[in-house]
Amino acid sequence: MSHPRPILGLFAGIAAGVVASAAMAAFQSAAAKPFGMDQSDDDPATVKAADKVALATTGDKVPDAWRAQAGQAVHYLTGAALGGLYGVLTEYRPAASAGFGSAYGIATSLLLDEATVPAVGLGSAPGTPTPRPMPMARWRIWSSA
Repeated sequence: MSHPRPILGLFAGIAAGVVASAAMAAFQSAAAKPFGMDQSDDDPATVKAADKVALATTGDKVPDAWRAQAGQAVHYLTGAALGGLYGVLTEYRPAASAGFGSAYGIATSLLLDEATVPAVGLGSAPGTPTPRPMPMARWRIWSSA
């Protein structure tokens, strides 16, 4: 085993986390419309998290003019932090990089998106249906049954 380089791992991980966050944002943006996920009036979990931080530090929610940017900042900072942690982890435990970090990605997704977000009230629990407007044609078929 080579000598661990935690600073290099940290910076490489941060860079990778930011790139992964950008890829995730691009995918979600492209996939939202075809999957009918672009119709929610509810704030994303990232904006709710930004509100919690703003409330704790200033006593006020994020102003309307800055809500989208604050949500993006939370998204990219979370990605950078998780990437940095992964980079340092793999410097000390190279086996953690098996599968190009797939296990780490799945674990962080489950821990954050499926457990932490609902636990702190930033989103609904897994498997909870999200209310979406029902197309009129489907409503007519469903209501006539």
